[in-house]
Amino acid sequence: MGLFRFLARVTIGLLFVGHGTQKLFGWFGGGGPEGTGGFFEQVGLRPGKQHALAAGAAEAGGGLLFALGAATPLAAAAISGSMITAVKTVHWEKGIWTSAGGYEYNLVLLLAVFGLTENGPGAWSVDDALGRSRWGTGWAFAALAAGAAGSAAVLAAAQREAEKDVQQPPSEQETVIAAPEPAPTV
Repeated sequence: MGLFRFLARVTIGLLFVGHGTQKLFGWFGGGGPEGTGGFFEQVGLRPGKQHALAAGAAEAGGGLLFALGAATPLAAAAISGSMITAVKTVHWEKGIWTSAGGYEYNLVLLLAVFGLTENGPGAWSVDDALGRSRWGTGWAFAALAAGAAGSAAVLAAAQREAEKDVQQPPSEQETVIAAPEPAPTV
């Protein structure tokens, strides 16, 4: 029947939809494009707002496709790219354990997505309705490789942006001027 595959796929997919909408709209206690963008700037993903919107779209869109069991390898690639980037920018240096801010949880999600892609989304899915109940190991590896390539492209673009900031003379960099304090009223 595939009840576990259905429950795992829908749960993982909808959690990614929620995670993405935190970035896109600030839903579910998220920072939205501005707050998430500020955090992304801190971890080296510049411009932060652009990366927040891209990550949010990948997570929400990939999560929705994954929950529906639609174009499962494409959904897995989007989700994998986001998780690999999170590991590289935030979690790797903290070690494996989540209790220390490490990548344990991201790794579990990657393996779950990989396994569900390899074995297929199951009988209650769009892919199955279109005649594709199982994708196989090759498709799962391709999705993982596409996610890794997407992550590498994002990190390379962020690195180029950081190098531009360093090379740009101070006179050409944006200057933030604080508004004057209002005069005290008597």
